[in-house]
Amino acid sequence: MTESDRPSPQALLRQAAQEGRGRLKVFLGAAPGVGKTWEMLTEGRERRESGIDVVVGVVETHGRRETEALVHGHEIVPRHEVAHKGHTLAEMDIDALLERRPQLALVDELAHTNAPGSRHPKRYQDVEELLDAGIDVYSTINIQHVESLNDVVASFTRVRVRETVPDSFLEQAEIEVVDIPPDELIERLKDGKVYIPQEATRALNHFFSKTNLTALRELALRRAAQAVDAQMLEHVRANALAGSFAVGERIIVAVSEHAHAAGLVRAGKRLADALRAPWTAVHIETQRDQAFSDADRRQLADTLALASRLGAATSSIPAADVVDGLTRFAGDARATQIVLGKSTRSWWFELRHGSVVDRLVRTLGDVAIHVMPSDPEEGKAAVRRQRVRTPWGAPLDYVLSSLMVAAMTVLGRLLLEVIDLSNISLLYLVPVMFAAATFGLRAGLFAGLASSLAYNFFFLPPTGTLTVSNPENVISILVLLGVAIVTSQFAARVKMQADLAGSSARQNAALASFSRQLTASATHAELTQAICAEVARLLNVRTVLLLPSPAGPVLQAAFPPEDRLEQIEQAAAQWAMDNEQPAGRGSTTLTASDWLFHPLRTTRRVLGVLGLAREDAGDPLRSDQVPLLMSLLDQASIALDRMVLEEENMRAQALGERDRLRSALLSSVSHDLRTPLTTIMSAAQAMKRHPSIELAETIETEAQRLNRFVANLLDMARVEAGALPMKPEATDMFDAVASAVHDTRASLADHAVKVEIPPDIPLVRLDPVLLHHCLINLLDNAGRYADPGTPILIRCRRIPGALLLAVADEGPGIPPGQERRVFETFTRLEGSDRVRHGTGLGLAIVKAFTEAMGLSVEAANREEGQGACFTIRIPESLIMANFESEDVE
Repeated sequence: MTESDRPSPQALLRQAAQEGRGRLKVFLGAAPGVGKTWEMLTEGRERRESGIDVVVGVVETHGRRETEALVHGHEIVPRHEVAHKGHTLAEMDIDALLERRPQLALVDELAHTNAPGSRHPKRYQDVEELLDAGIDVYSTINIQHVESLNDVVASFTRVRVRETVPDSFLEQAEIEVVDIPPDELIERLKDGKVYIPQEATRALNHFFSKTNLTALRELALRRAAQAVDAQMLEHVRANALAGSFAVGERIIVAVSEHAHAAGLVRAGKRLADALRAPWTAVHIETQRDQAFSDADRRQLADTLALASRLGAATSSIPAADVVDGLTRFAGDARATQIVLGKSTRSWWFELRHGSVVDRLVRTLGDVAIHVMPSDPEEGKAAVRRQRVRTPWGAPLDYVLSSLMVAAMTVLGRLLLEVIDLSNISLLYLVPVMFAAATFGLRAGLFAGLASSLAYNFFFLPPTGTLTVSNPENVISILVLLGVAIVTSQFAARVKMQADLAGSSARQNAALASFSRQLTASATHAELTQAICAEVARLLNVRTVLLLPSPAGPVLQAAFPPEDRLEQIEQAAAQWAMDNEQPAGRGSTTLTASDWLFHPLRTTRRVLGVLGLAREDAGDPLRSDQVPLLMSLLDQASIALDRMVLEEENMRAQALGERDRLRSALLSSVSHDLRTPLTTIMSAAQAMKRHPSIELAETIETEAQRLNRFVANLLDMARVEAGALPMKPEATDMFDAVASAVHDTRASLADHAVKVEIPPDIPLVRLDPVLLHHCLINLLDNAGRYADPGTPILIRCRRIPGALLLAVADEGPGIPPGQERRVFETFTRLEGSDRVRHGTGLGLAIVKAFTEAMGLSVEAANREEGQGACFTIRIPESLIMANFESEDVE
């Protein structure tokens, strides 16, 4: 079975990944009002009438009576309400849909942004969860909401759409275009079937102009055609179907090391633009590539770089010959057209090797082949260069081949009395195969000729001469020579294929190692340093990596680390970054620089430039290293882009967490500030009429409560800002506990406090202020959650390796599994039916302060009786018994 007869493993894996998932169908429209929702509801009704369990997850009718009529009859899952900025927003209830588990869910407006507080920020992420649960989904989207087309649409509509759906999500969907002519859509708009009259008039003068609608319609049809073509190719590869399936055009441009290859690339670009087709520039690596000069390799690299700048995918494929490589690549890519050049060759060359064009025409019968003639003078020069760079091999190759022939001759003379003369000729196949496999075809042919002469001279009568007396022996010599030639050709071909496979394996191993190193990098600094170190190791060069900044390229990493750049190198790096082309030594721009700079770019932007230089100040790259460098640059660009996206995602998550904390803080402040303030104001007003000590004490108690609340807010802000001043000093545990109990006497008024601290407890080296805050928050928490009238126990005891300070209450305790969660910010666990007050900051502050002092805190339920116990563990290293006496003083 050939490779083209085998199903694609990648396609089979993608098919396997879809097993158990729901199917997604998207109704795609050019603009609002084309009837996407109508079409979705109509098809959903047909599926329901055929026995399929269909429910409506969310449908936006926008007040259109015809659409509302289609909704009737469908089961509608009620939406859940989300409060946001004083308004109540209704969003699709993803949990209700998952619990209902219909066969098909109708979800309108795929690009919709969910209200803050929803499980997912985008509706398409809700749909992804439904698909993962095995539920089929029908949805709708307009072409301007497709991520890759967002800039294109904005360029002519002058409207930037903020809600988009990634192309990768739409790749898994079946797409149906809902299309009506622009004139008909404009009439619908004028009749008020899309917007209300006032909005319709404004839309007609802006977004809904006929020019815009026509362009949007073309984009929608083209995007659907691309999706159909991609899905068709996926099915073809998964089932190993033969043929090019030329529903959509796919173009290949075959490039070589010749200068006219740049013209082929430009011709391929023009053809691809005319057909609006994807195209690929491919170079077939054969054995002749090993004889390329530096100028040839540089020309090939420039041609592939030109193709990449013009929008082509580029590839370099190892193969035994050009025809075989192009045939396999065209079959894998399902190409419909190939652009290649017709080199000027002599009749003797074509007689020996054949014509690449003719062989391709015979081999690829269903593929159109465009042949571009080359300059005859250039072709003659190429032939001359080929002759110059195709040597006959090193003299040592022929010496060793001759020695092998001599050894077989000696062995044959020794065996002459044992075996027949006809069998001795077989011994000479050994040096032929050895020479061809080791040194190449020419050495193999030389060994075959030398073997036939040696066999004639030493074994065929009359021996000692080249005369053959028996005509039958002439046939033996010719057969030996023929077998030697054929064997040497086969051996040389096997060697060539082995060399190509070895070269490809070495490059793949280098790329795999490079990819592993990049994947293992956890931070941006580690990644940039890994890129420099690995490129330097693989190419044996010095490297620097510069990233863009408002002030120009900034050196981010270097290998060796001490490398620095002069002004000319900075200029070359800036030019490479601005123009997305190589600059510096070995390029065509700013060649006075000792460094060669290559841009690291993705489809989005240029991420930086990688500089290379050699210790001997020679050219940074050898010609045979260019393909490997291109692959390394691609992987480095992808890794940098991934790291940038991860950092942006982390910043977005941090902003989201900050917003969540702000919302929780405002919610807490609205209650916990208002309650004591209300009490203080009421008591103050009452004192105006009837002054009393009791009211004054109430004001003092609530003011202290308010003061602790504000102190907690300030402490939490210090924790988040990392601004905790540490002043450790010798601290007596009994004094620390007594001070904390005194300051919380008001909140502990209903509880007796039991203190169990042995007199031999040593001093500890801690920050007394932070420890005081920790104890106050633990005691305040115990006072709020302990049952009324029950005691609160404070116990300190020594264990091997640590000192334990525990605060225990007799309240409802901690729900199982929530022991760690109680220390999270704004977490308040309800342990009983009584209403608990507080911000949920106290225990979070305890955890932050203890960790800042090198301590740890744990929460658990009491072993004896009911209630919770919070234990601060002070390690042995902070116990003053371990310090010198002068430290205590």
